[in-house]
Amino acid sequence: MSADVEHWNPDMELLGREDLEALQLERLRKTLQRCTSSPFYQAWFRSADFDPRKVGSLADMSNLPCMDKDTLRDGDPTRFLTVPLDDIVRMHSSSGTTGQATVTFHTAADIEAWAELVARCMYMTGVRRTDVFQNMMGYGLFTGGLGFHYAAERIGAMVIPAGSGNSRRQIQLMRDFHTTVVHIIPSYALYLLEVFGELGLDPRTGTDLRIAFIGAEPHTEALRQRIEETYGVDAYNSYGLTEMCGPGVAFECPAKQGMHVWEDSFLVEVLDPVTLELVEEGEEGELVFTTLNREGMPLLRYRTHDLASVHPGECSCGRVHRRISRIKGRSDDMFIIKGVNVFPMQVERVLLEALGVGSNYRIVLDTVGSMDEMRVLVEVAGELWRGEVRELNRLRRKITEELRQEVLVTPLVELVEPGSLPAGEGKAVRVVDKREHARGD
Repeated sequence: MSADVEHWNPDMELLGREDLEALQLERLRKTLQRCTSSPFYQAWFRSADFDPRKVGSLADMSNLPCMDKDTLRDGDPTRFLTVPLDDIVRMHSSSGTTGQATVTFHTAADIEAWAELVARCMYMTGVRRTDVFQNMMGYGLFTGGLGFHYAAERIGAMVIPAGSGNSRRQIQLMRDFHTTVVHIIPSYALYLLEVFGELGLDPRTGTDLRIAFIGAEPHTEALRQRIEETYGVDAYNSYGLTEMCGPGVAFECPAKQGMHVWEDSFLVEVLDPVTLELVEEGEEGELVFTTLNREGMPLLRYRTHDLASVHPGECSCGRVHRRISRIKGRSDDMFIIKGVNVFPMQVERVLLEALGVGSNYRIVLDTVGSMDEMRVLVEVAGELWRGEVRELNRLRRKITEELRQEVLVTPLVELVEPGSLPAGEGKAVRVVDKREHARGD
């Protein structure tokens, strides 16, 4: 693979809009033809009265119904295959945090294409063969670890496959081998700061870190900025999902003006999550993807339940691949309290802007009498916790009022001792719903 100074694959990254859409249509037609060999798609096309041979434009895909996780879960996952099972070299599955895990199959060509996409992402942000890349994501069925691992090796960087957890060991590896680039869950990055503190180390001066890739869970811009400031790194947002390939679907360039969707491999739509009608460019909606370069298990019009918008106009980096905003949250992460829709990220945004707040919080929903109640447990910094009670009360009142203005519901805010809330080393559990209707009582 030859690369110029700034682009891993300039032929694809610098395609003009007209050429890019022509390539999308060509690959879409090939994908649809491939799908006709799948038992699932044969039945899907018949039920929708959809003739894949008559697709003459990208817009024609709107005549096909969307699918989602429930579609994938409903039956034998091999019915989606468009190649013999003997041609499958790997399977991955989702975490199953919102229900039964979904399974995705890959051929050798799919693995190759995936590694190329993530290498494109990493190279775009400045990763080079001289870097030391510490991969702090889980390996195995979770796609995040292996997706970045193979891409970094493809670039030529030295890879430390640290995996998740074992925080003191992570820091030792960073220091012993002069790690320059990390891949980390944002909530774990905040937790790791506490471990640095316990060791009497400052990551800005005690490591050689310069780039952090953060993803796997929605997070606010304030959280990203905190990671950049406390670690002394450039932190880049990564977007992916197991059903598409894993990481590598969309990524920020150094301009950080949204995440470029690699449109030579994915057709992206932004739909109203209720009507499933296309929204205007710049309006928020649900991301829906169609794979364009997938051999073993193509997916058509897959509903992600991730809420975002497409940035209008072109990026200053010169790539015309459309850019999506940071993910506001998942439609299935949203909870309703007293008739108001609330996303956990709204709470996080307020807390991260409050001085004296620690790195961990939890939202507890419960039924008290006949009324729903929202409690927000917030760890505070050690020096404040050991300080005067009136200062804690002032902070609690300030957070309560700012949350009321943000979510339009007045929560019960409880300030708790640092380290008293569960600190997971994987995806953070931010919401605990104990309400009667949530338990199914």
